[in-house]
Amino acid sequence: MAAKPRSQRVEGIVLRHREWGEADRLLTIYTRELGKVQAIAKGVRKPRSRKAGHLEPFTRAGLLLASGRSFYILTQAEAIAPHIALRGDLVLLGYASYIVELLDRFTFDEEENQALFRLIRNSLTRLDRGDAPEIVVHYYEIRLLDHIGFRPQLFNCASCEQEIQPEDQFFSAAQGGVLCPKCGGTVSEARPISMPALKYLRHFQRSSYQDATRAQIEQPIVAEIESLMNYYLTYLLERGLNTPAFLRRVRKRE
Repeated sequence: MAAKPRSQRVEGIVLRHREWGEADRLLTIYTRELGKVQAIAKGVRKPRSRKAGHLEPFTRAGLLLASGRSFYILTQAEAIAPHIALRGDLVLLGYASYIVELLDRFTFDEEENQALFRLIRNSLTRLDRGDAPEIVVHYYEIRLLDHIGFRPQLFNCASCEQEIQPEDQFFSAAQGGVLCPKCGGTVSEARPISMPALKYLRHFQRSSYQDATRAQIEQPIVAEIESLMNYYLTYLLERGLNTPAFLRRVRKRE
């Protein structure tokens, strides 16, 4: 087996950070080359640190990582896309935080997945440039589920395999997809899903992002999809997410 290089240049997106020691930060970064890594940025909290502005959450940056005993040591950083708009608006901050929280929760350290890196890179870019946040986020959710092996079954009943008819159905997190009215009525944890909501989820699942942006979703359906996805993702993670509650509070203030 080849020896691990002492240092490596990577492209990464800062997911989160926390204080470490007197002047350092421990960063969680999703990189194109290594997947998710933990890295210490030494001295970054000092007033004269040159790296601090390149390592804010949601920033995509070119990084030089050196191997350390427990964590990587971040020795150089240069922002490629700072995504400043995502930190200047509370609603966008909430959506961006939700995107990175999902990626963080569903991934393990140092499992390279370039498709996931492209997904989060593109999603944060779309939010930052002003695309409709609901479309960006729901498209991201569906694509994330594809990449991590939890693609929901939306075209046939997840129980009897019969083709779904154009009527309101049920959705079962435990069975991983839509249930027809006959099967869904016997599953206690299954939730109703309207045909319009199912239509949009199918559209996101089988479309390119450009095609997905053509969807015109009414607010009640947006709320239904949001609730349904939170139910499914919480089931898969076996615990609740932090950011949806923050988003709800922020939107109430608008």
